[in-house]
Amino acid sequence: MHVSVVLPAKNESEGLGRTLPLLRQVLPGAEIIVVDDGSTDDTAAVAAGLGAKVLSSPYSMGNGAAIKRGARAARGEVIVFMDADGQHDPNEIPRLLERLEAGYDMVVGARNASGQASVGRGAANALYNRLATWMTGHKVQDLTSGFRAVRANKFREFLHLLPNGFSYPTTSTMAFFRSAYPVTYVPVDVARRVGTNSHIRPLRDGIRFLLIIFKIATLYSPLKLFAPAAIGFAALGLGHYAWTFATQGRFTNMSVLLLSAAVIVFLIGLVSEQITGLTYLHGRDASIDPEENPEWR
Repeated sequence: MHVSVVLPAKNESEGLGRTLPLLRQVLPGAEIIVVDDGSTDDTAAVAAGLGAKVLSSPYSMGNGAAIKRGARAARGEVIVFMDADGQHDPNEIPRLLERLEAGYDMVVGARNASGQASVGRGAANALYNRLATWMTGHKVQDLTSGFRAVRANKFREFLHLLPNGFSYPTTSTMAFFRSAYPVTYVPVDVARRVGTNSHIRPLRDGIRFLLIIFKIATLYSPLKLFAPAAIGFAALGLGHYAWTFATQGRFTNMSVLLLSAAVIVFLIGLVSEQITGLTYLHGRDASIDPEENPEWR
């Protein structure tokens, strides 16, 4: 397999200085792409000096945008995504590639508890993993890990779904599960990042990560989110009606409101389910090459 390695980087000159030489030793024939996301240091110069292909942005567009630019430019059959801050060990890449050769379409490097950035982040990720496991019916060991190997043609099907900011790992993982592309996990050790300039802001990204929970549901199966909510409203409406009928002998406006909400929420979920299906169908159709697949003309 021809392999491309994509590293999104923003002010990561120090981390690249440690990661790229080792990466070249482990995968001497791989295409290495560093996507410079509007860095203000010498990230681009360091990457170019160490033999990487550099894609530079005039301003910061976000981690997800860097991933998309790198995926479009990659020429390999397989793309390995990893951080440029020295956390991910290039020596782990052959283990990911072995699982791809075994028939999987996405292999994710799963961090252990010591590999989480903080206790809070670890707890949040554990919640995401449990939710994703419930949604997909498959054991999800690390939903937000940015260290992964994917088949390039399948990953590009979902570029239109990926956000420009954080959470591309969540989106891509759920998209693969939704499309029945096999996903597996390989336990990996994660080192402490080089430098102190973390791009995670607890207050700003805390709300953003909370929204990931809802995004997980809507990406995979909206009805699994909306149906329980509709049942909850219906139960409250019927319960309130039973209470008011027993105590006042009448059917109140609140009961009507709760039961109406149950119907509306369920219908929204039903429509969302259809839209989700069409979204994935659009992504797959857009990736088909008519020259290679005449039956799709």
